[in-house]
Amino acid sequence: MKPTNLPKQNPPLPAAGQPYLSVVAPVYNEVENVERLWDALYPVLQALNKPYEVILVDDGSRDGTREKLRELAARCPMLRVILFRANFGQSAAMAAGFEASRGDIVVAMDSDLQNDPTDIPLLLAKMAEGYDVVSGWRKDRKDKWLLRKVPSKIANRLICSITDVRLHDTGCSLKAFRGEILRRISLYGELHRFIPALTRMEGARITEMAVRHHARRFGQSKYNLSRTFRVIMDLTTLRLLMRHLRNPLSFYFQFAFWTMSGAVLCLAAGCYKVIHQHLPWSDLNILFTLIVLLTATSLQFVFLGLIGRIIVESGSRRTFYLKTPPVS
Repeated sequence: MKPTNLPKQNPPLPAAGQPYLSVVAPVYNEVENVERLWDALYPVLQALNKPYEVILVDDGSRDGTREKLRELAARCPMLRVILFRANFGQSAAMAAGFEASRGDIVVAMDSDLQNDPTDIPLLLAKMAEGYDVVSGWRKDRKDKWLLRKVPSKIANRLICSITDVRLHDTGCSLKAFRGEILRRISLYGELHRFIPALTRMEGARITEMAVRHHARRFGQSKYNLSRTFRVIMDLTTLRLLMRHLRNPLSFYFQFAFWTMSGAVLCLAAGCYKVIHQHLPWSDLNILFTLIVLLTATSLQFVFLGLIGRIIVESGSRRTFYLKTPPVS
């Protein structure tokens, strides 16, 4: 069945230059949904009367989704398709879509039709109030209570407490971002769950709004509890990044301080035994070895901190110099 909202003839391409809006959605084994997704997106985006693009990133589907995407892209100039050679995960798919996006505003969403495209204009209106990130809140979530809602609530509280970004629903995929901020962040692992926290590190103003949520009608859910461990590890990494990204020396200095303190205590204990108990140093080989190891470890932490500081400084420094200002 062809989507009812596909034009009889290919509509004109967006005006030259950047489109106003990019819609990015990762896709994995959603052969029953991708055509319906475009069918739902098309009238909403056309009604905006602004140039737009839709980027669907296929994460190595094996159910015919790739062929369906090629067919759609051939008929719809505003639809761009990215095909992965293998299944690299949702974060990688979203990162590829964000990198390829050209819009001043980027909207991320799922491809399973649980997010409602009619909420996109509402997200854009909220962003017009001066925000850089608008996160969706599935206030009336249509998912199974035990397998989806309970783990989501626990994870949400944990993420909010660690990242200090207060949202009711960090797991909602429907979000709108300023493109200039979004394209500065890097995604890997399961970090797509923490995009608002990553944008906050770039100084973004973040808010949220209630959005519609629908039960899945076609295809199988890709969610499972095996992701929990990876999420916890990535959350730990994110916390370290948020606290020490710009000054890694302070992070390593804490370890250097405690290991050097241990070396000093061991030295003091050795001196006490030599002076007051009249033991020769030759009888304190284990203590002497511990002093050397702790001292060497402390110096290694200091050097690691200095290397991290050099990397941060070199990354933020311009690698070129202008002899004359640009000519306009």
